[in-house]
Amino acid sequence: SMQTPLQITFRDMPHSDALDTHIREKAQKLEQVFSGLIGCRVVVEQSGKHHQQGNPFNVRIDLTVPGSEIVVDRQENADVYVAVRDAFDAAKRQLEDYARQL
Repeated sequence: SMQTPLQITFRDMPHSDALDTHIREKAQKLEQVFSGLIGCRVVVEQSGKHHQQGNPFNVRIDLTVPGSEIVVDRQENADVYVAVRDAFDAAKRQLEDYARQL
């Protein structure tokens, strides 16, 4: 289970247990990349003022690490799972870079 405090926020969209679980699994993998992770905040939002189907989702990830913060604000995607994957892939790369510099 996750050692790092994890905060998941769904904004302008309904809460999804399946998506919540998926994000938790992804976040746990980040801990395997860098065990010194202090905090992880994930915001998933559906953009656009009129919420028709097909409005893109945006995923933002904030990772708190010793002495720094890693922020990923990904490109939007109409598929929320693709948006989450892209965001976590970017977060993982940045976290690996951070860990290498230590």
